[in-house]
Amino acid sequence: MATDILQFLLYSALLVALAWPLGAYMARVFQGRRTLLSPVLAPVERGICAIAGRGAMQEQHWTRYALSVLVFNLAGWLVLYAILRLQHLLPWNPEGLAPMSPDLAFNTAVSFVTNTNWQAYGGETTLSYFSQMVGLTVQNFLSAATGIAVGVAVIRGFAAHGARSIGNFWVDLTRSVLYVLLPLSIVGALVLVWQGVPQSLDAYAQATTLEGQEQIIAQGPAASQIAIKQLGTNGGGFFNVNSSHPLENPTQISNLLELVYILLIPAAFCFLFGHMAKDRRQGVAIFAAMGILFVVGLAVVYGAEFQGNPLLATLPVDQAAGNMEGKEVRFGTGLSALWAEATTAASNGSVNSMHDSYTPLAGLALLLNMQVGEVVFGGVGAGFYGMLLFVVLTVFLAGLMVGRTPEYLGKKIQAREVKLAVLAFLSMPVGILVFAALAATIPSALAAVSNPGPHGLSQILYAYSSATGNNGSAFAGFGANQPFHTTLQGIAMLLGRYAFIVPMLAIAGSLAVKTPTPGSTGTFPTHGPIFVILLVIVVVTLGGLTFFPALALGPIAEQVAVQAGRTF
Repeated sequence: MATDILQFLLYSALLVALAWPLGAYMARVFQGRRTLLSPVLAPVERGICAIAGRGAMQEQHWTRYALSVLVFNLAGWLVLYAILRLQHLLPWNPEGLAPMSPDLAFNTAVSFVTNTNWQAYGGETTLSYFSQMVGLTVQNFLSAATGIAVGVAVIRGFAAHGARSIGNFWVDLTRSVLYVLLPLSIVGALVLVWQGVPQSLDAYAQATTLEGQEQIIAQGPAASQIAIKQLGTNGGGFFNVNSSHPLENPTQISNLLELVYILLIPAAFCFLFGHMAKDRRQGVAIFAAMGILFVVGLAVVYGAEFQGNPLLATLPVDQAAGNMEGKEVRFGTGLSALWAEATTAASNGSVNSMHDSYTPLAGLALLLNMQVGEVVFGGVGAGFYGMLLFVVLTVFLAGLMVGRTPEYLGKKIQAREVKLAVLAFLSMPVGILVFAALAATIPSALAAVSNPGPHGLSQILYAYSSATGNNGSAFAGFGANQPFHTTLQGIAMLLGRYAFIVPMLAIAGSLAVKTPTPGSTGTFPTHGPIFVILLVIVVVTLGGLTFFPALALGPIAEQVAVQAGRTF
């Protein structure tokens, strides 16, 4: 346990040490100021803007910004869908893999465009190198850049003084890729190649095992996709078993790098907010709230896994290392629990252990991370504007308690902003509870469930929480590759992505035109410990009230049954 805790502390220190300067750097990038990379990248940016034309680079009202996001993402979906359906006719397909079925191609294209990266297929057995590189890796960049751009636009709206615009989507998108995602991805890919992750266009290798059996070893351009999938909180694995695969995550160094990349940009967004709002205390306060939620979640997951399975306590089974079912021995309980908490707290979805094998209490924590909107750092950009939604609701509730008009950054939070925030929040229970109810009552859909009783319900809840929360991880026991689930989960991904984006951009546009008023002695401070605690309570309470009845029938019921010695 001492070694695990030391690793947790090392990871936390490294994350903060890198996120703080990255947030400052990103603030300079999106404010159009000179950076260390400007001599190299500024000419490229000017060239892209020249090709697009001056009209395309003008400041945009929130409605035009939102329309640009939707049109760009629709175009990306159409291109990716075509690639997946036509991959048998496209180059770089040395294994001669067949095209995806229409429903699976729809699901996969939606998944990668929405930054979900849910995979109802095995990567190395389904997709060609062309589909992996030109299809998936490109969308890993563009979907992450979309989230960053929207997050920056929302911050501008909160920080602006009497402005009618919140920036330009095309400029923000370009800068996200050029100045943030591309440089960090290149560094990450080179480190992964150094650690042994393949990066080639060679055909799959054939080997003879010690038993004399022939084995095909999948390889390909993996390092480049893995770097951006973690950095952009995308999460789709190049290989079917994701980051537990020895060629996708071969060493402790690669494991640490990928873990840091999962939360690096989401954590940096807090400090970016402080710089752009010209009040760094506000960013630190939100970072503190996210940090508290993250630490509590990690404590629950690790504590439950370290204690092991109580059903095995009376059997001669060695649980000295905790519950090791579904985990890599080289990572153990500690690093597996840390990855599980990080990947569900962010909208990442990559795994280095199988969540289906976790104890019910640990599974409950992972579910809650996704069901509250994945705002515990969350996805790149998406997690931060999701947390700003809870900030709006928190200051509204605080205003009700003290009998004053709620304010944030000196701007009054009125009925319009609160209604939009509630509208965005409702996308989560609709996508999770309504769609999961459909999946639990239609006989053909139940064929995807591999376990009876409460755990089977947990599998359904996890699948639709992952889809609606744009996470992409799975319980591993859920057979999602059937038309019902690929179609319904695709709709859930769209709902979870764009039903959040549009209302948050509307809130940003509404706040941008307002002029801040100076604070007074009666102003509720939004940078102190009281606000941080209140924000944490609001996040937990809203999630608990919304999803507790379903969770009571799933992981909670299973935990009670396990404690009573009952199996299903």
